[in-house]
Amino acid sequence: MFSARSLFQEIVDNDDSYRLFCSIAASGEAQGGWENGRIAALMPASLRDLAPKVTRHGADEEKHGRIFHALMRRRGLTPAPVPEETAYTSLLERQGIGLAHDKLRRDEPLSELDIITYLSHSRVTEQRAADQMVMLNRYFGDHPEVGKAIRIISRDEDNHLAYCHEELLRLARHGHGRTIQRILHDCARAELVVYRDVSLAVMDHMGRILKWPKAKSGGLTAGIRTVYGYERLGGWRRMVTLRMPERRNALGGPATSAPEFA
Repeated sequence: MFSARSLFQEIVDNDDSYRLFCSIAASGEAQGGWENGRIAALMPASLRDLAPKVTRHGADEEKHGRIFHALMRRRGLTPAPVPEETAYTSLLERQGIGLAHDKLRRDEPLSELDIITYLSHSRVTEQRAADQMVMLNRYFGDHPEVGKAIRIISRDEDNHLAYCHEELLRLARHGHGRTIQRILHDCARAELVVYRDVSLAVMDHMGRILKWPKAKSGGLTAGIRTVYGYERLGGWRRMVTLRMPERRNALGGPATSAPEFA
């Protein structure tokens, strides 16, 4: 019998699987940091007041990328190539979820609809990230090697999710409610499929590195597909609802640093 705790412990204990895990995570955070930086630079005049929060969102994600690199460096490891089929952030972008990179590379202001799209995409993906970090924090928040990193990232993800809720509700009050709900639903439907496929790909790579028996790999595959089925039937609703967070102005002020992971 295996659990989320035992699986993650097995990945952390093996240098090769740990290296791949950290590399995948660092790559996704780096892409998110770049995207947020470009969005902040191209913010439309009507929403310029949001730019500092978008900048902080990107700075947090860049910090997370540095943390994952530092975790590898502390163990004497170098980043591993990230298999294309495990690149969650890139695969979402290829599915047309969020803002296309060719648009972000242009020096043309984005529209209000673009910002609504960005925030809706972020609301869905930050829910996924926050959920994962809650689980990791529960089991490994006090781990001597990765615990502090998990606590820092978990706190940031909670802030990012609160920020998405608050800003989308503000835009809904200005008449964008139906557009927001449509984009949220489109993002959530696509994200479920990408998350399932990436989870299967990651477990396949980990299984080969850790030499899992067929029964274990098959059980994990079945579990991932079961979660996907639950989310398709109704679990997706947690990713599209909006409620005012207890933590207001969560991304107000400068980004917090993590000098111990510099």
